[in-house]
Amino acid sequence: MVDLKLLEYLEGFITPKRKSRFLDILEERTNYITVAIEDVYQMHNTSAVVRSCDVFGVQQAHLIESRHGKRLDKEIAMGAQQWVDISRYNNTTDCIENLRDRGYKIVATTPHGSNSSLNNFEFTAKTALFFGTERDGLSREVLERADSFLKIPMVGFTESLNISVSAAIILHALTNKLRRTEIVWRLTEEEKLEKRLDWTKKSVRSLNDVLARFHGTK
Repeated sequence: MVDLKLLEYLEGFITPKRKSRFLDILEERTNYITVAIEDVYQMHNTSAVVRSCDVFGVQQAHLIESRHGKRLDKEIAMGAQQWVDISRYNNTTDCIENLRDRGYKIVATTPHGSNSSLNNFEFTAKTALFFGTERDGLSREVLERADSFLKIPMVGFTESLNISVSAAIILHALTNKLRRTEIVWRLTEEEKLEKRLDWTKKSVRSLNDVLARFHGTK
């Protein structure tokens, strides 16, 4: 449970405009859709996907980093990593199992095969969108364990898009579609309070000193 007295105290250190901005953004945030990025090599691609999550209101991103290590560039993410919850995994299995345990349907994005077109996609459960490496795409494990597949319709000679472009197109389309449904897609009130506290803490200068004063230890 969120300490409401602490939240109220900390919000006294940010401007009313910033607090209002947090409230407005939280009304558009969702955990119904999430994103998983598997072993992307180019750091700027992972960072750009996280930025797209923030732009389109997706609160959580899952980074599988078994092959190339940490792939998040704060400059390219442009601060999005402060507002999007990042979970990191050493392997694909842990990521899939964690998402399944939380009720997510695993959706593999791939341009090949007889996959569901983005235009025809329908939500049947909470959705985890998996994106793969720039050259090889998703691993065999994801493709074999996926509940469904998704592709972007293309009419040109080139049959693939940069991962960050693909993610932006898909997130734009699916978040818009989700908001037009009767699905309860918004964060719960408790989740909103948790993010208000988290974001407010990230906005307060000399946070440790401020917290010490609140707790009477300074």
